[in-house]
Amino acid sequence: MPSKMPVGPIPPVGKPCCNRVLFGVVPALVKAMRRRDFIKGIAGSATSWSLAAHAQQPAKIARIGFLALGPAAAQSSRVKALRAGLRDLGYVEGKNIVIEFRWAETVEQLPELAAELVRMKVDVIFASSSTMVEPARQASKTIPIVFATHADPVGIGHVASLARPGGNITGLTMLLTDVVAKDLEIFKDALPQESRIGILWNPTTPSHPRALKAVEAAGAALGVSLHMTPVSTVEDFDGAFATMPRERLDGFLVVASPLTTSQPTRLAELALAHRLPGVYASKENVEAGGLMSYGPDNDDLTRRAALYIVKILNGTKPADLPVEQATKFELVVNLKTAKALGLKISESFLLRADEVIE
Repeated sequence: MPSKMPVGPIPPVGKPCCNRVLFGVVPALVKAMRRRDFIKGIAGSATSWSLAAHAQQPAKIARIGFLALGPAAAQSSRVKALRAGLRDLGYVEGKNIVIEFRWAETVEQLPELAAELVRMKVDVIFASSSTMVEPARQASKTIPIVFATHADPVGIGHVASLARPGGNITGLTMLLTDVVAKDLEIFKDALPQESRIGILWNPTTPSHPRALKAVEAAGAALGVSLHMTPVSTVEDFDGAFATMPRERLDGFLVVASPLTTSQPTRLAELALAHRLPGVYASKENVEAGGLMSYGPDNDDLTRRAALYIVKILNGTKPADLPVEQATKFELVVNLKTAKALGLKISESFLLRADEVIE
């Protein structure tokens, strides 16, 4: 340490003793100050470099697997809804997430596509309905799976309960067993003369056996005769519609499935060709020319599913995320189709509709 300067008045510069004190102490003080400043500078620089290096480290890019059935164009609105939901929560493609889309042309292709997503080690699989959830579940018991429009997750066994799903699967349910009963009731309200109705259902959709029981109970209560018509592929559509006039059916109800929602235009064309009114659970079918629909807003459910995905990416376990139910339902009527079929729908019924397409 440098010596302390003597207390008292500073002697004149001409005195050698004082010169030695001044010229010995001052350089030492300057040197000590410079050394302290240098050390502080090094410490400050090290901190700055550390922060800069941390800031420059690329954030982890999350990989979301998207498993679906049918042509991509048929689900463009749902893809848009999911992207919007993720974006609202700070997750943007090309920035901090990558969505791996896998579109199956048939149900049989789903298991291999699900296995492919598992091999890619995606962080979460989005499988909207029971048709896609089942192959994803079989492919992995550990990768989180999120659904948005599952018809009956408890009844099928994909979750233990709505409040405590358990396992690696969770999401939102559309309550199909309730919806199909309401569809039949609304169809009868709109067209009271209809007494023989065909039920188009899909044997490859896991939720449909339970849905059929619900629609049968509703038919019995309404005094309506039901004719069960299975359709597993697009190729089955022509034969199914051809049998309806032979069975003297007045109309038909479509039990929602990925197959029927992915082929709205073809279904509408066949219905018009055979002059048969139909009721659906998906708005997309009515926008394509179907007569009417009652069901949940699927885009809203898909947008809400984004929150599940984000929570899982941030560390929450699927087992800790309760399954939510659809809260927004829509009645949509295509008045143009009604006129083409020669049907008169009462004004009172049209006033109940959330949307009338003219």
